Amino acid sequence: MVKKAKKSDFISTGLVAQNRRAFFDYNIEEKFVAGIALTGTEVKSLRLGHAQINDAFGVEKEGEIYISNLFIAEYASKGYESHNQMRLKKLLLTKKEIIKIINGLNKKGATLVAIRLFFDDNGLAKLEVGLGVGKKLYDKRETIKQRDWQREKARLT
Repeated sequence: MVKKAKKSDFISTGLVAQNRRAFFDYNIEEKFVAGIALTGTEVKSLRLGHAQINDAFGVEKEGEIYISNLFIAEYASKGYESHNQMRLKKLLLTKKEIIKIINGLNKKGATLVAIRLFFDDNGLAKLEVGLGVGKKLYDKRETIKQRDWQREKARLT
């Protein structure tokens, strides 16, 4: 039997999912906040916090930006209506932002990475994406050194 979701379980505003490895694996040069075109069951599942964005990345298709590998679990009380969990989801951006992202993606090694998924103050689902370049192994080691140094400095004071 499927467990019914209570009203208190739903997220009305705030963070749903976060990609903490994005800043470790990529040098994020520019951030964008975009709306997402979702179906009804996807929104209900997001309100319960059932999403993963760790592997999500942006792709350009016919002059529009889509997010791939954004996992939104099926809604438990869906009835006859359902959604594909891994489908391409369209990002709702302005024309200037789309052009800026497409130009950025044309650079060698550039990637559009999902950073966090949240509901804004109006209750709309938003995705923060970052245009960045992947770090090399030695860059990651430098990041680890900096982080350890900051922790050690905080302990000393």
